[in-house]
Amino acid sequence: MINKTVISVRSTAILGSVTVLLSACAAGPDYQSPTLPSFSSLQTVVSAKELTSVPNTIGGSKQRIDAALAFPTQWWSEFHSDALNQLVQVALEKNPTLAAADKSLLAAKENANAQYGALFPTIAATGNVARNSYPPATYGQTSGNNNTYNLYGAGVNVSYRLDLTGGVRRQIESALAQADFQKYQLEGAYLSLTSNVVATAIREASQREQYEALAKILESQQDFAKLVGKQFEIGTVSQIDVSSQNTLVANSQSQLLNFEKNLTITQNQLAALMGGYPGTSSPKIDLKTLHLPEQLPAMVPSALIAQRPDILAAEALVKSTNAQVGVATANLLPQINLTASLGTSALLSDMLFGPQATLWTLGAGLTQPLFQGGSLTATRRAAKANYEQAALNYEAVVINAFVEVSNALKALEVSAKNLEAAATAEKNAGINLNLVEQQYRFGTANYLAVLNSQTQYQQAKINLINAQADRFAYSAALYATLGGGWWHRSGPVSLRANANSNAPISQTQLTK
Repeated sequence: MINKTVISVRSTAILGSVTVLLSACAAGPDYQSPTLPSFSSLQTVVSAKELTSVPNTIGGSKQRIDAALAFPTQWWSEFHSDALNQLVQVALEKNPTLAAADKSLLAAKENANAQYGALFPTIAATGNVARNSYPPATYGQTSGNNNTYNLYGAGVNVSYRLDLTGGVRRQIESALAQADFQKYQLEGAYLSLTSNVVATAIREASQREQYEALAKILESQQDFAKLVGKQFEIGTVSQIDVSSQNTLVANSQSQLLNFEKNLTITQNQLAALMGGYPGTSSPKIDLKTLHLPEQLPAMVPSALIAQRPDILAAEALVKSTNAQVGVATANLLPQINLTASLGTSALLSDMLFGPQATLWTLGAGLTQPLFQGGSLTATRRAAKANYEQAALNYEAVVINAFVEVSNALKALEVSAKNLEAAATAEKNAGINLNLVEQQYRFGTANYLAVLNSQTQYQQAKINLINAQADRFAYSAALYATLGGGWWHRSGPVSLRANANSNAPISQTQLTK
């Protein structure tokens, strides 16, 4: 029978170690959020503002920026385009990069689970059988045969490292922060994917409409070139007029080919975002079918810091590296290990579990590093430097975030005014071209005026389409720079990956 005193001693030792563990302080500094400068200069970000509107123009409807506006989760649906919604949906279902980020989060969670297990004793069952042969000389005899026998054994070994210095808990804290980092990286990938799909779809629509507009302009230029050619044949214009018009046609043809190339590149980019290969068909959007969001959200600086995925990911790295300073500090302090084993040993297998075969051991060990060539202190200095680097990177990410928001707001404001100017320029250029061409046909205008009017109208038309696309693109960019509203989403991030890996990580989950 196993001695009850042994059980009592072992239980008391484990209970005492757990009590000490729970009451012990973790080595190293406790985490505190990095201190950032005042945001008083950024209060203009949250002021409500009415942007310039251009009636009866694509992308020219009324638009207002308001900090009190609730942030939509699926912000791309604010453009009221079924084709755009479908593009984003396909990307969430098929994009491999987003699914890979989801699996990175799953791996980080399991790594945290693995670290969490270090707080508990390790228990291992053992079993062995060996055939032994010893010569007589082993027992001090000079003659006789070898002593040959079988030895059977079975047992349970328990080892437990007391986390008196908190090194294990700091390692768990670091692993949890790494899991948070991967979570926000995943949210960042989600935001990047959705915003890139919207931006690329708008660019594709813009390039396609520019291509179609230039093709019509080219057709008109070619018709006018025929007219100039006929007038040259009857001697009413010079060869210079003919060559000038043909040069304009050739330049437009070259520009049209460049538009075709850029359009193909954009279409391939859009296909890749949706997890497809070049040539994959996808829904097409038209700028005239997009609805410009009438109200856009703004955000106070404190909310931006609490919700942008890149800022949260950078802070998670600060927390992880801070915990690593504690791990390095704990490695400089004494380590206590408890061991225990309970088993049996017998020469015959049928006696292995008999009352006379029981054996046990209890042990405790103390290790205090004395000299390791300075490696432990150097490791701690490196950990502190990594923490300081992460804190500085965090500050840089915050600064960049506010720069992006400020740039997006300014670009949106300027794009509204630019659309007004572009629409006016296109309208006037079109009127001017029609008048000059009519005058030329009646012989009251020279060809140089016609050539200049054609060139102006062509550029004005392309500028107008660009300005219309910018209104939609910069509206989408503002949603993206403010964080994309991911904090309101209830479903999985990647529809392609396992949705079970997307739940927020917590210490309660890790213990299950």
